[in-house]
Amino acid sequence: MAHLADQLLKHVLSFSLEQHILPEGVGVLDPFNGENRNEVHRIVTLFHRKYYSDDRERVLMLGINPGRLGAGSTGLSFTDTKRCESDLGIPVNGLRTHEPSSDFFYRMIRAAGGAKSFYDRVYVHAICPLGFVKTGPKGTDINLNYYDDKELEQAVTPFIINWLQTLVQCGMRTDVVMCIGTGKNASYFSRLNERLGLFKRIVPLEHPRYVMQYKARQLDRYIDKYLEALAVIDRDPELQGDDA
Repeated sequence: MAHLADQLLKHVLSFSLEQHILPEGVGVLDPFNGENRNEVHRIVTLFHRKYYSDDRERVLMLGINPGRLGAGSTGLSFTDTKRCESDLGIPVNGLRTHEPSSDFFYRMIRAAGGAKSFYDRVYVHAICPLGFVKTGPKGTDINLNYYDDKELEQAVTPFIINWLQTLVQCGMRTDVVMCIGTGKNASYFSRLNERLGLFKRIVPLEHPRYVMQYKARQLDRYIDKYLEALAVIDRDPELQGDDA
């Protein structure tokens, strides 16, 4: 049987929106085919080989979609180049990014026992695995979430459905899934899951960007909330996978 890493890499390195017509003015944020594509492929491959070269099921933790400074730079969700090197031990060549969401996320991972302990239990990605940009008021590209534009949301929903079904088929637990983003992301995901019936329970968690921007003084409280979600999943027999 192929390791989880092999199954995931087959799909993670081959995302494509070519079959989907996006609204005018919306561009795709695709680190796997951008100017640093070779470096991103190398980082993502090393990460999966390091943490997923086994056949154990993982609990999914799904964010929104890649942003320019996190997954948009390294190909890894909530991982800027700084944390890629310091916490994952994967050197990054020619790129330097700092993302507040990544700061929060890796504080949480350290509190959860470190990268190996965390990724032994969890696979982190996004509901929509490719990101989007549009031209801002100053003429530069700004991040666009898939749900910020109803036309965009409708256009990428078939792509999202295929991605979620692919993740489950790769070997993810379906008794529970964690959704990062308690607002529009959780609302969209809940509606879609009712339609697809992929997961029995969705656990919503505040988005790291929200915490860092609006709740920085309560950082430990939100880290504890993530840790509590992980602890409940680990100890509750009713939330264990079929093979537990």
